[in-house]
Amino acid sequence: MFIAFYQSPIGTIQIEHSGVGISSLIFIEKQDQKGNIPHLIKPLFLQLDEYFAGERNEFDINLDLNGTDFQKQVWELLLEIPFGQTLSYMDIAKKLGDPRTIRAVGNANGKNPVSIIVPCHRVIGSDGSLTGYAGGLWRKEWLLNHEKKHKQLSLF
Repeated sequence: MFIAFYQSPIGTIQIEHSGVGISSLIFIEKQDQKGNIPHLIKPLFLQLDEYFAGERNEFDINLDLNGTDFQKQVWELLLEIPFGQTLSYMDIAKKLGDPRTIRAVGNANGKNPVSIIVPCHRVIGSDGSLTGYAGGLWRKEWLLNHEKKHKQLSLF
């Protein structure tokens, strides 16, 4: 396991790489370590720099996501939400073929281990409200506003 800490405009992000791909990207309150950035994580640092500068609207990085089959299905659907757009938990449940799974979708969304890259911040309540974000609702709002602001850019 390789670990690095990225200083973003909205706080410190702890990144873990399993050797296969990025397995965790979470906001933390304080950085526990300093040091060199592992070579496997350096490409993500560059892509995060571009994302936060408004120059990147999707990530091109290997992921190594651990979760249940249902969670992985939800996370795959999150990856399909276009930059600067949102879907509701109900929208995702319907895409899965069963609106009754809305609570399970919310639970899976909350267990997303790779925030920002797997854009769980793009999921909102059916009424358009910002609900639930492990990094804090203020970060969710910041990310959505950031993407809305940079949505019109022609990116790679």
